[in-house]
Amino acid sequence: MINGAHVVLYSQDAEADRAFLGDVLGFSAVDAGGGWLIFKLPPAEVAVHPTADRPQHEFYLLCDDLEATLAAVAAKGFVVAPIDEQRWGRLSSITLPSGAQQPIYQPLHPVAHGG
Repeated sequence: MINGAHVVLYSQDAEADRAFLGDVLGFSAVDAGGGWLIFKLPPAEVAVHPTADRPQHEFYLLCDDLEATLAAVAAKGFVVAPIDEQRWGRLSSITLPSGAQQPIYQPLHPVAHGG
């Protein structure tokens, strides 16, 4: 049966975004060959939301303490967005080296992965 999930982020500066995942977020990686790094993620969960629009997929990072996480990332010179309080969680984003926004939130809902 299913034993994991593989997330793909498309980037206009893949090397810099890979360095961010390893050096800033501390994710360990394996080299799949030719320098193609695959990073180990923390436990994950998936949700299915209804839409009347074109289906899409989103990737959010989760944390237990959004202020502390954002402060640690900002201390390394990265831009973080202000916190937006939602009924389901405290939401922000990190500007990756490529300029892409990586959403991150502190859930206020029960989490499926037990973290």
